[in-house]
Amino acid sequence: MLKQMLTTKSFDNISSEHKSSQLKRILGPWQLALLGVGCTIGTGIFVLTGQEAAIHAGPAIIISFIIAGIGSMLAGLCYAEFASMVPIAGSAYSYTFATMGEFAAWFIGWNLLLEYLFAAATVAVGWARYFVKILDHFDINFLPASLSAAPFATVGDSFSIVTTGAILNFPAMCIAAIAATICFIGIKQSAWVNSMVVVLKVGVILAVIGFGAAYLSSANWHPFIPANTGTFGEFGWSGIIRASGVIFFAYIGFDAVSTAAQEARNPSRDLPFGLIVGLTICTVLYILMAATLTGLMPYKLLNDAAPVALAMESTPGLHWLSIWVIIGAIAGLTSVILVMILAQSRILLAMAQDGLLPAALGKVHERFRTPHVATVLTGSIAALMAGLFPLGLLSELVSIGTLIAFIMVCGGVLILRYRRPDIPRPFRVAWPWVTCGAGVIFCSVMAYGLTLGTWIRLYAWTIIGIAVYFWYGYRHSKLRKD
Repeated sequence: MLKQMLTTKSFDNISSEHKSSQLKRILGPWQLALLGVGCTIGTGIFVLTGQEAAIHAGPAIIISFIIAGIGSMLAGLCYAEFASMVPIAGSAYSYTFATMGEFAAWFIGWNLLLEYLFAAATVAVGWARYFVKILDHFDINFLPASLSAAPFATVGDSFSIVTTGAILNFPAMCIAAIAATICFIGIKQSAWVNSMVVVLKVGVILAVIGFGAAYLSSANWHPFIPANTGTFGEFGWSGIIRASGVIFFAYIGFDAVSTAAQEARNPSRDLPFGLIVGLTICTVLYILMAATLTGLMPYKLLNDAAPVALAMESTPGLHWLSIWVIIGAIAGLTSVILVMILAQSRILLAMAQDGLLPAALGKVHERFRTPHVATVLTGSIAALMAGLFPLGLLSELVSIGTLIAFIMVCGGVLILRYRRPDIPRPFRVAWPWVTCGAGVIFCSVMAYGLTLGTWIRLYAWTIIGIAVYFWYGYRHSKLRKD
């Protein structure tokens, strides 16, 4: 048993999977970069920036984005090395299988399920808030509040979940279902829709930054780091760290790029390009938007699920831009949901092909050439989560799952440099001990800053995952059959 759990996937098998893949190879370098931007630019800018400034960091949310950006860039370099040498679907799951063995790969794969399922649901909740905003803008009131909010909520940092009186977040469920349908039809259509949406939402963001610059007040940036309230995570440096851990969720787009490896035309060249270029663009936009929002109005007033629209509506001279922000947010968040569901279905595909999940999840549609069963399952669960749970609970679970995956990838690069120095690496991380070590440290610090309730939920999810592995994955693994 122990031998199987520690056995890594051979690079001969990886090469064979890459060559025999039934998925369409149509994505070029800029499509991959736009895929990353499409997934990354969304909830972080349009939702979490304002909320985390108001609750945890104040104007120092800018520092939180810098910390999260550094951690993401370090992890992104490690992803780029792996993606160039392990060009198969599955992202961190596949990389871990090649370096640390089956059980570690299962652990990461199980955390990636947490990451992407809840990420799609989280973004759908943010999308629903902007959808209600646009209805309000045109005085359309057919949707009651009980059908546009989560019926459950968390209490502070605790593990407790309470009811809110709402019935279901119906708009959030609908957009998750629509995105899953687009992913079902095909990667070409998904990439085309994503590219169009990226152009729109980046244009809106640049407009907010550009026109908003004339209305910034330096008084809103003082104090830049509000004094801590006496509670860990409520302003001060602990608030900056906690906010960085939560908004780290916003940076997982480049992870999604690596899940599309088997659909890239030249993965060893194009994936590193897509990962690094996409991440760089997103980091710059996040920092500029954080500075703009906190400069336009007092940070305490930004605690809204649609803070960018709120800032436009609250600033004389920028009212005209609010409708464009809402449209850009709706379009932008749609593309994020799209990429999240696409990425999750590819991870399920990879795990099913290894025998760790039911074979049905590894089936590829004869006409659309997409993992249709995995896509339907992902869309269905994401819609259910979006309909039931609030933004805060979902986003923190996504962040902690992502941070753990990134820690494993950074460590995996070092392990493989030692165990298999002979493997060709079209892209190599410079100063690996420094880069990978710093990536582990940054991600670990951000994970430490998350709430106790989030860690308890992670432990519960992990226990369930271990049970599923020994009940199904271990017994059906292709390694066992071999």
